[in-house]
Amino acid sequence: MAPVDQPELQAINQIAEALSSSERSRLLYLCESLDSDNSMTCVREMLKSKVTGHERGNLFLAELLLQLRRFDILRKVCRISRHEVEGTLQYQQVLPRFRVLMAHVSEDMANEDLNSVKFLLSATLPRETMENIQNFLDVIIELEKLDLVSPERVDLVEKCLKNIGRVDLAKKVATYKMSVATPEQQLSQQQRCRAPCPPPTTNSSHSLPQTRRGQSLHTAMVPVRVQQSCQSQPDRYKFNSNPRGVCVIIDCVGNDGDMLEQTFKALHFNVVIYKWLSVDDTLSALRGIFKQRENLKGDGFVCCIISRGTANHLLGTDSYSSHLQLDTVRSLFNAEACPMMAGKPKLFFVQRYSVPEFQPCARMHHRDEDLETDGCDALSRCDYIPTDADVFWSHCWTDERQLEQGHHRSMYLRALTDALLKGQKRKTKLVDIHTEVNGAIFDYNRRNPGANYHIDLKHTLRKDLYLQ
Repeated sequence: MAPVDQPELQAINQIAEALSSSERSRLLYLCESLDSDNSMTCVREMLKSKVTGHERGNLFLAELLLQLRRFDILRKVCRISRHEVEGTLQYQQVLPRFRVLMAHVSEDMANEDLNSVKFLLSATLPRETMENIQNFLDVIIELEKLDLVSPERVDLVEKCLKNIGRVDLAKKVATYKMSVATPEQQLSQQQRCRAPCPPPTTNSSHSLPQTRRGQSLHTAMVPVRVQQSCQSQPDRYKFNSNPRGVCVIIDCVGNDGDMLEQTFKALHFNVVIYKWLSVDDTLSALRGIFKQRENLKGDGFVCCIISRGTANHLLGTDSYSSHLQLDTVRSLFNAEACPMMAGKPKLFFVQRYSVPEFQPCARMHHRDEDLETDGCDALSRCDYIPTDADVFWSHCWTDERQLEQGHHRSMYLRALTDALLKGQKRKTKLVDIHTEVNGAIFDYNRRNPGANYHIDLKHTLRKDLYLQ
């Protein structure tokens, strides 16, 4: 990376000092950062990185200021007029189009529109997050963090804008979506638009009324069935090898491993099950999965773990002296650690029985660097799962005291196995299957307030996945 010369460094410092807090936040977003730190130091470092990494660093700075509408800084610091920059950008746009579009949408959105969007997404974004949202860009940043929105996926944004009555902004998003779509997606969209509209019905959960208030996200965001049936084949993962792949089950509790084994055998997986493993043995078993070449041939991979643990760690059959980070489990199967699995869906289903968090302790050493044995120094990493592409991470936890009941069975795993088998017959997408699991757990918690199950789904799937 080339060093920043003195004139560029001076310009960067002047820009960072002249911008307001909200302008710095917008600049960081346009620079493809989702960082909440909008300090002048952070802006300086970001601009240094971008300018040195871009072959036309001066134009990059100029377009940033143009998008921020800081024409005064543009003229004073960059010594170029607004019209000159606009003329140059007719032939070469430097900033990512998706980010520029979202910034423009945010600028055009009134407070009433923003409140309507927040209402629609109240079931998707946590309440604490909602309280900190100041503008539409904050909403987009949180949706990007959850991998619900990306430069290639803007359907959720388009539907939100339609449902708050901002059809003008929705059309801009739709135009962008068509411009980045593959030829197959464009053809599918054109066919969908030419298809005759179904007659309007009342009391239908699949209608999409355009209303500014009083509508839940679940009702407003469900696509009509005719759209689901017209989905193009390239948007689906290949998932028809025989076997589909390997499914490894680690059952450190001893109750539901056999049920999972039967389920995934019925789903055409090669199943490997281990019971009553220590943390050492769990790590060894996971690392050994792909030593057998036949386990690499399938179209996907499944890992199921049943264990006691805390928010970030699994204990296996051990006490607190040894524990395994959940993030380590995922990282064992990413594209870097296992290149043969790159581009293939990797599914994780974790049933954790919660025990109290680790107490302050002295540092303990262990021969394995991936095995966490110092609970007081370990940082929370739940928010970082999953970090790689093609990961589906379903994590359920309930109190360890549930295991004191005779013949205990996990409500989550029962709902999961039922929904997976039904979904296979109905040819239902995995994400929709998990929605059924969410509903079953919600109903169970309502009927049994003393035995709550909590569930968290995060995924980076790039396509639809059918366990056919």
